[in-house]
Amino acid sequence: MSKSVIAIYPGTFDPISLGHEDILLRAAAMFDKVILAVATAHHKKTLFTLDERMDMARQAMAAHPQIEVVPFTGLVRDFARLHHAKVMVRGVRAVTDFDYEFQLAGMNRQLMPDVETVFLTPSAEYQFISSTFVREISMLGGEGDGRNLVSPGVYERLMAKKAAAA
Repeated sequence: MSKSVIAIYPGTFDPISLGHEDILLRAAAMFDKVILAVATAHHKKTLFTLDERMDMARQAMAAHPQIEVVPFTGLVRDFARLHHAKVMVRGVRAVTDFDYEFQLAGMNRQLMPDVETVFLTPSAEYQFISSTFVREISMLGGEGDGRNLVSPGVYERLMAKKAAAA
């Protein structure tokens, strides 16, 4: 009997974008289970609360039962151990992402040598998307207000945040 491989994909996902979704689906095709680890983000000021980010991610991934959305705080190492993960998935869009992610992977290897980091690139149409761009375009009224960058449920939440801020 083969061993089940659990992967984690950690981040703040503020909000989850189509690029994140693309990486998740690619990872789900490779591993038995993928845990989307939504960070409390104590070091960042987020637009959405942890509960809102969790709800949006669960809604976006509802059709994919092998993807579980779970909150976490603290070190990814401790989260990985708790969930018996053997792989950490990281999305890389460009060389600048790779430089940072490469350093992070090296540090994580020191902290958790039994967990491999796997870098995945999004499809070409999603390579430019970042949560920062999504928030700025949506909140500042860019072309389409970010409708083409996130799933419909996330877009509705972005528009509600924009209306509340007005």
